[in-house]
Amino acid sequence: MAEINSDINNAKALLDADNLIGFPTETVYGLAGNGLKAEVVSKIFEVKNRPHFDPLILHSHSLEAISEYVKEIPETAKILANTFWPGPLTILLERNDKIPDLTCSGLDRVAFRIPKHTQALGLLKILNYPLAAPSANPFGYISPTNSQHVQQQLGDKIPFILEGEISEVGIESTIVGFENGKTIIYRLGGLEVDAIKKLIGKVQTLPHSSSKPDAPGMLKSHYAPRKNITLGNIEELIEKNSKSKLGVLSFSKFYNEVEMSLVLSESKNMHEAAKNLFSHLRKLDESNVDLIITEKVPSEGLGKAINDRLQRAAVKE
Repeated sequence: MAEINSDINNAKALLDADNLIGFPTETVYGLAGNGLKAEVVSKIFEVKNRPHFDPLILHSHSLEAISEYVKEIPETAKILANTFWPGPLTILLERNDKIPDLTCSGLDRVAFRIPKHTQALGLLKILNYPLAAPSANPFGYISPTNSQHVQQQLGDKIPFILEGEISEVGIESTIVGFENGKTIIYRLGGLEVDAIKKLIGKVQTLPHSSSKPDAPGMLKSHYAPRKNITLGNIEELIEKNSKSKLGVLSFSKFYNEVEMSLVLSESKNMHEAAKNLFSHLRKLDESNVDLIITEKVPSEGLGKAINDRLQRAAVKE
């Protein structure tokens, strides 16, 4: 199994030797490697069993460092970066030839972000390359929010997991790009769309479903437990499936009549709900229930991103 500790120098030595490591961020834990080496990026796809048409996000420590790998940084991107970085925002930028085709799945743009996490930033500042770091889980499964989640899923495939605090945001970053003078939200995530609108004005949100995504994390079926999960009215679904062992993931209400009942936030706090989403799905998936029942949360603030994850977790391929 992987070694787990907070030694960033050990992490650097392993990454410099073209190894992959578990990498903590404030959104979720990543599977990290040198994003400038195609042979290392290929290992990431292999370990995750991720399709090569789904591009990766690169992580760096400063806008100045990122400028080495892109053709230009539009003014709107600078405004967003200066306000929301470090933080749960990913920006799509036109890449230069320093970025391998494989990292971007052959697309002209590369996804960059600066994580708001002490250990992550400490490591990135002593590296002379950005880290490609998709979520550290088998492709399509629930994203990890602590080091033990990574150990359970990928600990036999990587040598090291950098220990950091539990991911405070709990869902992946919001992805933004620019087309024909418009600002586009490609993926809902840990930064509220309203905060972006308040800063730069009108934005367009794309539907998150594509067989060949233009940005990371746009596939229709994703973030899913291995057990069946159904999204709808919880009371009606409990009655309909009364002969099964049921697990319920609700927004704020407990259900005593089922095998396991977990709530995202008793106080109806969206940030708490987002933080608990993946860990609660994981607990239900590891329990003895036959079916997981869940519901949409109010579509406000981070609720839109939470509902996006729940809808994609419930999609039957």
